[in-house]
Amino acid sequence: MQRCWGKQAIEWLAAAATDPRRCKREWDEGTGTALLPAGRFWDVLSVPERLGLCAVDLLRRDLTGAPAPILMDHTAARVGFFLPPDPASEWTGSGVRRVGRGSWVAVPPPYRATGRLGWLVPPDGTGALHDPGAVELALREATGILAVLAPVSCQSSAGGRLSPGLGYR
Repeated sequence: MQRCWGKQAIEWLAAAATDPRRCKREWDEGTGTALLPAGRFWDVLSVPERLGLCAVDLLRRDLTGAPAPILMDHTAARVGFFLPPDPASEWTGSGVRRVGRGSWVAVPPPYRATGRLGWLVPPDGTGALHDPGAVELALREATGILAVLAPVSCQSSAGGRLSPGLGYR
């Protein structure tokens, strides 16, 4: 299956593993997912699904460079944006989680979805990552869009509604 997809993307993603060969074997012969440490090559900003999908649409609208990886966890209803590692960054907002050094991320191979995990935008092997400022702006705009679209009675139970204090520092 690896021949069907860019070897560069596979190598880039597997390089984050403590044992890249084992990682690729897991993708091909094991569970189909590998646990990769965050914080070395990338961090992941995990957000609620509705917010994340809206932000993805906004980011695609303004895309000027190579698309950066975006992971979808269908079971947890979360979207993960791959960002440059930054242990000093702080993200705020309801349901917003930064996964960095000391944390692990389950990822499928870049060439297929596995179980609950799939790529909205798979890595392309260039090392392209999202600009934190662009992601923050997209999340802020998405929050405003969702607030307008959501009925007032559903806002408190939406789970993906962000507080007005959404931000990155």
